[in-house]
Amino acid sequence: ALKPKGLSFEESACLSFGGTTALHFLRKAKLQSGQSVLVNGASGCVGSAAVQLAKHLGAEVTGVCSKRNGELVRCLGADHVIDYTQEDFANNGKTYDVIIDTVGVATYSHCKQALTPTGCLLLVAADLPAMLQALWISIFGSQKIIVGTAIGKAEDLQFLAKLAEAGLYKPTIDQRYPFDQMAKAHRYVDTGRKVGNVVVVLDHEE
Repeated sequence: ALKPKGLSFEESACLSFGGTTALHFLRKAKLQSGQSVLVNGASGCVGSAAVQLAKHLGAEVTGVCSKRNGELVRCLGADHVIDYTQEDFANNGKTYDVIIDTVGVATYSHCKQALTPTGCLLLVAADLPAMLQALWISIFGSQKIIVGTAIGKAEDLQFLAKLAEAGLYKPTIDQRYPFDQMAKAHRYVDTGRKVGNVVVVLDHEE
């Protein structure tokens, strides 16, 4: 995919990860305009992409994040924002057609009452027990769990590039690190506190 006009090289590089993962799972859920979507981890790499893409597809979007990232998530297009330190989205009486967990903390047992009767839970970071449960629930229940590895496709990257060029999608960058600080970049990501993407920059002059 060609670099979109109006995006920096760093922003363009970000299209190849968070956006493609979010797009993969939302397509698996067959998201329709008018449906309600909750994004758990809405300020992260995949989460910030999922908020924008779900909104682009016509969904009513609720983002779950910390209080300090609430304004960012609203700016990305979320209709509603929940501070996870103050409120448990699964126990507030509201239901959603699609719940996407991007941080690996939501389980089906915790989320099932927050899903509509035919709702879909998307687990971006699922372990083996969750994968086995997903198969069982999807066969014998009215609700669905979708797990697995997102497969990056050239056409998905091209789709995201077109959205970005049209001003309908913009990757979020937290930090930029030079290549010789690659280890430091990984340590920062491992804190679990990053917002959007972390980018490693190659300095051609060096």
